[in-house]
Amino acid sequence: MEKFFNTAGPIISDDHYYIPSLERLDWEEIRHLIARKRYFLLHAPRQTGKTSALLEMMETLNQGDTYHAIYANIEGAQAARNNIESGIDTVCSVVAHSAETYLNEKRLVQWLFEGSGRQIDVADRLNKLLSYWAKISDKPVVLFLDEVDALVGDTLISLLRQIRSGYAQRPQMFPQSIVLCGVRDIKDYRIHQGNGDIITGGSAFNI
Repeated sequence: MEKFFNTAGPIISDDHYYIPSLERLDWEEIRHLIARKRYFLLHAPRQTGKTSALLEMMETLNQGDTYHAIYANIEGAQAARNNIESGIDTVCSVVAHSAETYLNEKRLVQWLFEGSGRQIDVADRLNKLLSYWAKISDKPVVLFLDEVDALVGDTLISLLRQIRSGYAQRPQMFPQSIVLCGVRDIKDYRIHQGNGDIITGGSAFNI
């Protein structure tokens, strides 16, 4: 099959014409941020290659000897809106299965579905899952979360606050670096609470 230009999803190098993502981004700056244990945002309009870039960054990190990295698309949690139980449960499931898919790391799925994971209050479940991953890993871990701005309301607030609450424990007890990706800059995103009030600015992720 001849190669073609693709705008309908992540690039497949054998099928699509493309410019390697790490040639289009300031990869050295991103690697520097990861090495400095920073949590940061990547945002750009749709069909600009964000997902392909995240996947390529993950693969590049995993090919080295320094980090274990996974990519997780959490758009599926959008339907939960203000239902934190459903939304955070979806996020945790996606992260755990992504570790199995990209790293053949099955212990996160076992912890979440067969162990104590779902007995933990949902307001702390993602935090404990990420902490567990960091503790059992023989390398610092890096998490690429895609479509974060698809989340709304209390689910988004809970996700950001659980990430923030583990920040001081990195990298031994929490991910070395977390990269949030979406169309909008979450620091400027207006978060609607369940009662209709608006939280403005980036206080939930002011790291």
